[in-house]
Amino acid sequence: MNALSPESISGDKHLAEQFPLSPIDDYFVHQTPDPVRVMWTGDPRAYERHWVVIHDDTGELLIATGGSLYPNLDRAEAYAIVNSKGRHTTVRSFRSIGADRTDLRVGPIVPTIVRGLREWRYVLEPNEWGVSYDLTFHDTTRQVFREPLSDSARGFPAGRRNDVTSGFECFGSVTGWVEIDGERTTLGPNAAGTRDRHWGTGRGVGGPELSLGGRLHVGTNGNAFVAFPDWALWGDRLFYPFGDSTSGSTRVFKPTRRLRFEPDTDIFVEAIVDYEFDDGKQVQLHYERVGQQTAYLRCGMYGGTPDRDIHQGGYDGPDLTEGETYDLSRPETRIGIRGLNEHLCRVTRDDGQTALGIYQTIDPVAYEVCMSGRKGWNLLV
Repeated sequence: MNALSPESISGDKHLAEQFPLSPIDDYFVHQTPDPVRVMWTGDPRAYERHWVVIHDDTGELLIATGGSLYPNLDRAEAYAIVNSKGRHTTVRSFRSIGADRTDLRVGPIVPTIVRGLREWRYVLEPNEWGVSYDLTFHDTTRQVFREPLSDSARGFPAGRRNDVTSGFECFGSVTGWVEIDGERTTLGPNAAGTRDRHWGTGRGVGGPELSLGGRLHVGTNGNAFVAFPDWALWGDRLFYPFGDSTSGSTRVFKPTRRLRFEPDTDIFVEAIVDYEFDDGKQVQLHYERVGQQTAYLRCGMYGGTPDRDIHQGGYDGPDLTEGETYDLSRPETRIGIRGLNEHLCRVTRDDGQTALGIYQTIDPVAYEVCMSGRKGWNLLV
């Protein structure tokens, strides 16, 4: 049976009469005596979040989309970024959550959980910015629960844990199409990507207003998401295909990086990174950015949007859908939107294997860290 359409769920006028009950309370999923929509904490920064980045097998199409629910703020948001050969278009949408947290639609952005831990469908419906897509993501690597980590000794005020995040990550294959200004492109047979599902408190929710102690978490200075046939690197973990003889995941220690940047923007362009795994294996990866194929996640509210400085969880107005298109061939444009960036790269392993993958930086912070002489961060010359 197909999943219920959003109209058949959120169109039910009687759900509001049943507050705080919601449709998911009819499932055997309760973890506390409360209805599911009642959060375990009253912290306004509590969130549920999905994220995915997808690329075709030619390197000419890059899609990043994600969304968050903030139950204690009654806010839902989502963004969709499509970069085609340096034409960077974003659609963002905001609404109140209402009665049903199982409805992930926000404006024209419609993610659907087809099978948990196995398959998602991502749809961007036609809109005034001329981009749309219908993509199905099939998980191919084993998901492993990421325990929540936080140090209360470093919180603000003392004893308060600033960011508490748990969840899982994985890689997958992708099928479907992307349409730009009426021209439809079907993704090739080797289209792929990576996704995550995280939840908790903090992680930049509400922007500087809710970031006590002045620390606004928008990502990491140097991360990588790249899949080879035998293992896939996701930041500080290696994940393995379903059925692989290696159990769980493998820890990756802090790498040694040599990075190169655009001279006029200080934006990442190339890296040689040495990794050590907790099984003792050492690997070197060479990342080469593909043209201007970068997803600038400030447009997805990481660190505040370039035009109106809207942060994740920070919009508090009527339902809204907005968007814009940037020409990334212009250095001044790249400077104006840089921040947490997902760079599509051709990645070469030291044994000669190659793949397309993502190198993530906060630009120009990554450049500044290399210039500062911090251990493990160097310029590639």
